[in-house]
Amino acid sequence: MNSRSFLRRARTPLAVLAAASIGTGVLVAMGGSASASTGPAQSASSARSTAGDKPTVVLVHGAWADASSWSGVTTRLESAGYHVVAPPNNLRGVSSDAAYLADYLKTIPGPIVLVGHSYGGMVITNAARGNSNVKELVYIDAFIPAQGQSAGDIAASKPGSAVTVQDPTTVFNFAPYPGAPAGDADLYLKPQVVSSAFAQDLSAEQQNQIIATQRPLTASAVTEKSGDPAWKTIPSWALIGRQDKIIPPAAQEAAAKVAHAKVEEINASHVSLISRPDAVADFIATAARAAG
Repeated sequence: MNSRSFLRRARTPLAVLAAASIGTGVLVAMGGSASASTGPAQSASSARSTAGDKPTVVLVHGAWADASSWSGVTTRLESAGYHVVAPPNNLRGVSSDAAYLADYLKTIPGPIVLVGHSYGGMVITNAARGNSNVKELVYIDAFIPAQGQSAGDIAASKPGSAVTVQDPTTVFNFAPYPGAPAGDADLYLKPQVVSSAFAQDLSAEQQNQIIATQRPLTASAVTEKSGDPAWKTIPSWALIGRQDKIIPPAAQEAAAKVAHAKVEEINASHVSLISRPDAVADFIATAARAAG
């Protein structure tokens, strides 16, 4: 079975699980509100020494990305005295990615505020389950799945997603990868999707960097169902971009309501963490203060 037949047989429109980070060290977050500190960032060691009883903030990126897309947010949180870490998200599948993150979280002493962007929301929802150190879950333009839901299910639940299409080849470029199950493939966003729907509030230069440096997500990760959600026992927060054309705002709002999340909206695209790092950092810091 080839990748096209696999995707069509899945019968779940593919959702762009937007990257929380794009290209190692390439994306420099620009713009943003004046709500958070814009002073020079402290070093990681300095941030740890001044954090005191503050929780560790763990930032989890989404698809077509790596942790560098959190760079603007990280700078601002560290300037506010938080210890911030942004581990890799392997983008191989919900259960395996969550297991990887869950093991990483066990190495962090003390309270944790766990943040996920886009597909990263699928991962944190499963990775935090059973970890008593995780005090708050924060979703940034993210999937907030209930048990048995996939990313594709959520993206298609309301109209407005640019990637829930009948022919996924109009949205993605497909590439084989070693050891792939029959019919699976790595998915790369087509350039026009990045510029028109994924990162439309970034400059052309930033969009081109995303296009050039994106990390792929497997097609099977889009349709993989989530397990029992950690938000049942951990307070959750959701920041929703009103210009999000990947996960429709209405779909995010409906999922956030089920999770009893505290919701705020922002005038930004799917990648508010890059276009509005001040506002995103401020939202995360609010959740961190609630964690005590």
